[in-house]
Amino acid sequence: MTGKRTTAANSADGQQEPPPLPRRYGLTANGYGSLSRQFPPTPRGARLARRTVVRQLGYWGFGPMTDASCSVALVVAELAANAVCHGRLRGRNFHVRVDYEGPASRFRIEVSDALLGRTPEQAALPPADRESGRGLFLVECLATKWGWEPRNPIGKTVWAEVAAGPPAGGV
Repeated sequence: MTGKRTTAANSADGQQEPPPLPRRYGLTANGYGSLSRQFPPTPRGARLARRTVVRQLGYWGFGPMTDASCSVALVVAELAANAVCHGRLRGRNFHVRVDYEGPASRFRIEVSDALLGRTPEQAALPPADRESGRGLFLVECLATKWGWEPRNPIGKTVWAEVAAGPPAGGV
């Protein structure tokens, strides 16, 4: 007996299989991940939503300076700002959900607020002298598609889908 151990990693031709790639925190083996959280309807809550999403994307393997992370952060920031400015209802938080669908190479971002009365309009550039009103135009530029739907029992959900490749290091 030579003492040489034979395992599945050693194939019959003597080559070893590469070690499995590390799994990212929160991603399933199939490459799916989800973040769901509520925030206070304040400017500070909108900032916290963006920062929380960027931190979670880092756990999933999308560094803060990657195209995917920057695009998702901007979409979350704009939709959260709209929820704070146009969807605030006293005593009601807004809700952010970000799903990474690895096999489809996309993120789905949903921001829900408590007011149904003010629904998003078609994205268009405002006049150059206006200081605001470009948020949905930016979302439309970055997203492959976006829209809104009523939320049960109250409010609305504005959603966007952003294309993204696999995270750094794979899943």
